[in-house]
Amino acid sequence: MLQALKLLAPLAFIWLTFSPVIAQEAKKISLEDVIKKGIFRPETVNGINWMKDGRYYTALKKSNGFSQVVQINLETGEESRILIDGQELGLNFSNYAFNPDESMALLESEVEPIYRRSTKAVFHLFDLRTEQLRQLENGEKISYASLSPDNTRVAYVKGNDLFYEVLSTGKKVQVTFDGESNSIRNGAADWVYEEEFSMAKAFEWSPDGSKLAFIRFDEREVPLFSMQLWGTLYPENYQFKYPKAGEKNAEVSIQVYDLDMDQTQLIDTGEEKDIYLPRMYWAGDNSNLAIIRLNRLQNRKDILFANPNTGTVKKILTETSETYIDLNYNDHFIFLPENKGFLTTSETDGFKHIYHYDLEGNLVRQITEGKWEVTELVGVDLNDKRVFYLSTEVSPMERHFYAIGMNGKNKQLLTPESGTHAIRMSPDHRFFIDAYSSVTKPLLSRLMNSKGRLITTLEENEDLKDRMKHYAYRPKTFFSFPTADGTELNGYLIQPADFDSSKTYPLLLYVYGGPGSQNVMNSWGSTRDWWHQHLAAEGYLVACVDNRGTGGRGRDFKHSTYAQLGKLETQDQLAAANYLGAKPYIDAERIGIWGWSYGGYMSSLALMIGHELFKTAIAVAPVSSWRYYDTIYTERYLQTPQLNPGGYDDFSPISHVDKLKGNFLLIHGTGDDNVHFQNSVELLDALISADKQVDTFYYPNRNHGIYGGNTSWHLYRMMTDYVKDKL
Repeated sequence: MLQALKLLAPLAFIWLTFSPVIAQEAKKISLEDVIKKGIFRPETVNGINWMKDGRYYTALKKSNGFSQVVQINLETGEESRILIDGQELGLNFSNYAFNPDESMALLESEVEPIYRRSTKAVFHLFDLRTEQLRQLENGEKISYASLSPDNTRVAYVKGNDLFYEVLSTGKKVQVTFDGESNSIRNGAADWVYEEEFSMAKAFEWSPDGSKLAFIRFDEREVPLFSMQLWGTLYPENYQFKYPKAGEKNAEVSIQVYDLDMDQTQLIDTGEEKDIYLPRMYWAGDNSNLAIIRLNRLQNRKDILFANPNTGTVKKILTETSETYIDLNYNDHFIFLPENKGFLTTSETDGFKHIYHYDLEGNLVRQITEGKWEVTELVGVDLNDKRVFYLSTEVSPMERHFYAIGMNGKNKQLLTPESGTHAIRMSPDHRFFIDAYSSVTKPLLSRLMNSKGRLITTLEENEDLKDRMKHYAYRPKTFFSFPTADGTELNGYLIQPADFDSSKTYPLLLYVYGGPGSQNVMNSWGSTRDWWHQHLAAEGYLVACVDNRGTGGRGRDFKHSTYAQLGKLETQDQLAAANYLGAKPYIDAERIGIWGWSYGGYMSSLALMIGHELFKTAIAVAPVSSWRYYDTIYTERYLQTPQLNPGGYDDFSPISHVDKLKGNFLLIHGTGDDNVHFQNSVELLDALISADKQVDTFYYPNRNHGIYGGNTSWHLYRMMTDYVKDKL
């Protein structure tokens, strides 16, 4: 285990149990292996759906190029039968969902992404009893189709309005009538809620299926953002509502539609309209709708209980912060049956922990405590009175699964294996699927019971393990070092397979560094990690350091960058370059840095402010000024530009272009709906004014991920060539 990592002496690298293949006996990791072939990408277990009888779960698999839903015995881990066969149906669906009695399934196909989480698709309804299949909306693409708990209806969004269909008759009912593009959205989140509150679907069935609660977004006063889409004689002008920092947000309201009465009730969420309503939950029955309300600066969170019949609201609990309340990293809420209250998480004591409240908002007890964080509240088993959660207790660079009594006692570690664990637990809390990996172990998926006993292994990635035996590489090694103020920072280093400490090597730092993020984790690598391994095969060292502001280490560490994004993060990346550059095997004259998105922002700042340390930087899709980014994310960490102009300008790369020295490659997709191409245009304009020569490359119509067709290959080959040429 890596619990003692932060106690390491400077650059005392940890060698994990691993026997690297001698370079002469094995192949070098090529760029084609990483990008075109995806050699190092592990297999996953997809489409898990727990069945209501507690004896089976279902999973999505491919057979002859078509999707199948297979039923698997929980006791044995063996497939018992095929429930849905896409080949027999002549339908290659990509996702599925059962109704509560598992007599019907919604099958999703021809999925069309809109933004990061929003999609449109063709939905089919499959009756498992009669094996009849029919399309919803005559094959027209719709969004977020959801079967009702009483098995009688399916709700969905089409054209910014909310609809439902009666399954027995096919009758369609339109719930809202004012939906309009770039104006009113019903039941589907606007761009900024989708991106920053991780939500796309914005409606919920009541427990008995008699009501639909939904969020209405009035975007009419939100400024329009325009992007040109290239490829025709006259490029298309694509416009969507995007509230930049300090500008107008959509006005949101929560409404409840009663299907029997054909009436809609507005919920009274208060007189203040410049607020966020990012979450709503039916609190156990039809009589109580729980709502999360945040103020604009996101330093006050209210939990409201609403009567869906009258619209009246009672405030149950309020949490305030001198900095911010981050809903995306603090979004855990479980209602307990029989009026036993609810569980939620909070950073109140300095680390995110689980708290039990009664329905009046009175604290029953704090269930977990310690100088570590609960990263996910997974579930509650009231029969055994146990709470299940993931946490950083073993190490901030790992995630492990625990059970603890409702009284805060009898804590049990259920996943002792070193690495990063992700959990999918059955609704009755008898079983869970553990998907975990480490820097030396590809993803391993296994079925366990709630006591931590292995039932069966679902995916071992043996083929990947066999492939790895033929490649020469060294896995990441972890280190920590203190900054000037004594703060310990965690990092990793990637070395060539034939590393020789008597030689010197150029160093490339990889950075993201945004609030609450983590890159230094004991887990199997992503495409970027294996690109770094390719660079190592070409004779480079690659390192990454999680600066102040990143996650997993408590509120004070994460919130230290509040109101001054870029300042401490840049200091820490410069400290990392200084620290590593002092090592005898690193050429201090050949240190580079690269990053994407927030990491592009960081690499730009690092080269400009730390030009004496860095020779080269690559910035992909960077934020160049937080004035160009959205309200929810930016104001959470910086307040508004009106309240904190220095926080927006002092550490904008645009403010530091005169300091630029060295090699700078600026890359962006012109169709980036998230970090707009505007950021690179304005940064380049400032560089021109400062008479600075830089290299640029723009990908037509590509979004923030810059992918599709030959794009990823082109991008990584260009960055590889740039590193080789300029570092």
